[in-house]
Amino acid sequence: MDSTFAQSLVISIPRWVDEILAGFAGPLESLEERMGLAIALAQNNVARGGGPFGAAVFLGARLVGVGVNRVLDSGFSIAHAEIVSLMAAQHTLAAERVKMGRFSLVTSTEPCCQCFGAIVWSGIEELVCGAITEDAEEIGFDEGPKPEGWAAILERRGITVVQRVRRDEARSVLADYRGRGGTIYGMRHPSVG
Repeated sequence: MDSTFAQSLVISIPRWVDEILAGFAGPLESLEERMGLAIALAQNNVARGGGPFGAAVFLGARLVGVGVNRVLDSGFSIAHAEIVSLMAAQHTLAAERVKMGRFSLVTSTEPCCQCFGAIVWSGIEELVCGAITEDAEEIGFDEGPKPEGWAAILERRGITVVQRVRRDEARSVLADYRGRGGTIYGMRHPSVG
């Protein structure tokens, strides 16, 4: 039996993300502005053949990580926008030797069951969502067995949950993805990702 395994696994953030960030000059103070960034990331990812999800992590008012869905590009089922943005934020903060403070995750669509679990352990104190679970499921995604009343569960753990911020715009990204014939991946579609 061959016991050679990969020594590193890479989920990259596309270079075009820097162009999107340049279009958001100044601090993004409001939840609507922050969601605008998450939606722009998702829209641009769809336009470039990626999945219809974007996310950003803020430490106070400072943007410390962004992510787009990289499942199709990487072949890793865990490469969801929320996971990628949390990894980017954790990398940034570790490199700067910054201790975690009040930070929030802003995501274009409510988390699936995988991302729900990651949120619980990430240390974020605020989750801001655009489209809702049903919007993603409507186009064919399987969001998994997230617990009933998941938002209240996070709230009991000290994580503030704000839902439906710019929902119509976030939902339009999902509709665009479906209209372009985007690949639906996940448990119901095990041949991809």
